[in-house]
Amino acid sequence: MGKLVSTLFVTLDGVYQAPGGPQEDTRGGFTHGGWSFPYADDDFGRFISEVFTRPGAFLLGRRTYDIFATYWPKVTDPGDPVASKLNSLPKYVPSSTLTDPGWAGTTVLSGDLAEEVTALKEHTDGEVQVHGSGALLKSLLALDLVDTLHLLTFPVVLGSGFRLFPEGARPTAFEHAGGSVTGAGVSVQTYDLAGRPRYGEFGLPENA
Repeated sequence: MGKLVSTLFVTLDGVYQAPGGPQEDTRGGFTHGGWSFPYADDDFGRFISEVFTRPGAFLLGRRTYDIFATYWPKVTDPGDPVASKLNSLPKYVPSSTLTDPGWAGTTVLSGDLAEEVTALKEHTDGEVQVHGSGALLKSLLALDLVDTLHLLTFPVVLGSGFRLFPEGARPTAFEHAGGSVTGAGVSVQTYDLAGRPRYGEFGLPENA
């Protein structure tokens, strides 16, 4: 059974909207698109390349799918570690409106999200990878379907935009599984989901 592994870029204030370019996602009048670009260095590139050695399939939100589908099919270098996997491996998109995807190897998931993704994990050798797709990721986290989260936190605060953990997010505990900081200051941390949070209390010493 494959693991569902998410890789997401966020700001210090938790915004995931439009990391890649000014026109990537302007919903809500968002004017900060492209905020990840200044921090892309060799350390960042090595981490992303390493992630792309492990996928068996990709699960993408509709907006991320549309962005990827306009770019990656045009990257035909077989030595490109990202393009070679995205173009050759199966891609799955939960959507009620996408009916005729033009990117080869795409399957639209139109049924119950929990059932569809559980079946996808069971039948995939290697990781089922979610890249970007913040809205989808929030739904998957709420359903306890994510196994591992690679959270790349960039040293910038934007003050607006869609956030990964908004008010009302499902209480979830994580176990830290490793991490590093790139030369440009991006904190790359890996977390495995560990169920519900546990709680306690710091009491005064008995002789106080």
